[in-house]
Amino acid sequence: MTLTQTPPREAVPDAPPPARPAWRGRPAVLWAGTVLAVLVTGWCVTAGTADAGPADVWQAVRLAVFGGVLREDFAQTYSIIINLRLPRVLLAFAAGAALSLAGVVMQGLLRNPLVSPFTLGVSPAAAFGAALAILLTGGSAGSGSWLVIGSALGTALAVSAVVLGLASAKAMSAATLLLLGIALTQLFEAMTAALQFVADENTLQAIVRWTFGSVNDAGWQDVTVVGAFALAALPLLLWYSRDLNAIAFAGDDAAKSLGVNVTAVRVGLIVVSVVLAAVVVSFCGVIGFVGLVGPHIARLAIGADHRYLLPFSFLTGGLLLVIADTVGRTVLAPSVIPVGIVVAFIGAPVFINLILTRRGAAQ
Repeated sequence: MTLTQTPPREAVPDAPPPARPAWRGRPAVLWAGTVLAVLVTGWCVTAGTADAGPADVWQAVRLAVFGGVLREDFAQTYSIIINLRLPRVLLAFAAGAALSLAGVVMQGLLRNPLVSPFTLGVSPAAAFGAALAILLTGGSAGSGSWLVIGSALGTALAVSAVVLGLASAKAMSAATLLLLGIALTQLFEAMTAALQFVADENTLQAIVRWTFGSVNDAGWQDVTVVGAFALAALPLLLWYSRDLNAIAFAGDDAAKSLGVNVTAVRVGLIVVSVVLAAVVVSFCGVIGFVGLVGPHIARLAIGADHRYLLPFSFLTGGLLLVIADTVGRTVLAPSVIPVGIVVAFIGAPVFINLILTRRGAAQ
């Protein structure tokens, strides 16, 4: 009797663990952030030396939108809310949202959370372009003029092309790219200082506004232009959020294998980011760290998926600048601290923490 030996069965590898489902609470967090942004922005309109409560704000907005009889005892409060506080708060929110969007896109495309329009030298370059336009016109080109916008935008785009071109040609690491951005920041700040040195008193005063970063003297035209750019950029960036995810999480080669035209997406989205930063600089001056801190706060709250990170960064950047401006105009009232100075006090410690955290993770 012959015994046939059954061949041993091959070991079947353990099945991979099921993919963890996406966090279903993200839409709820996004909606909660939207409600919080509306409430905080409305509260910031009431903050100031003149007494104006939420009911006064609501009444003033209702009169401005739907019309009605303006009582004589309410005329001064109406003027303060509609002509001073509301455009100032809305411009701060729009500028912060635009800078935060630009920061998210740059960080995702370059795969580095330390990147922002300020750290890459884009904002200082745009400020130099705006200052040059003011100097050449003798100070007649004021905030938001198309000459200032065009000069700031052209300078920022040129610098971005140089930085990204060098990074691509020399195969620079992210750290080297940041060092290049720091060098360009110092260069353009020195060039802006040189323009101040040769400017007359009136022109000097106009140029200095860009070095501080401020939403003082905000008008409804400023709100309309900056807000339109920010609101138009958000759905455009969301359209490419999946491509941005592929580049940020998988890298260029893997993104190409997934069908993403990496070069076209990178160039197009970088141009959008630079335009956002240049427009903000044209109206508000150099406001650093919002493009760095806003995305970082949003990433901690809602994760790194750009489908949710982009709109939430829009909210966090806007809220950050609105709160910073409110602190600047109330903490030493009636004196007003420029919002760029207040944001720097907030952003610098966060930037240092990011550097130390990344260095510790790398070791």
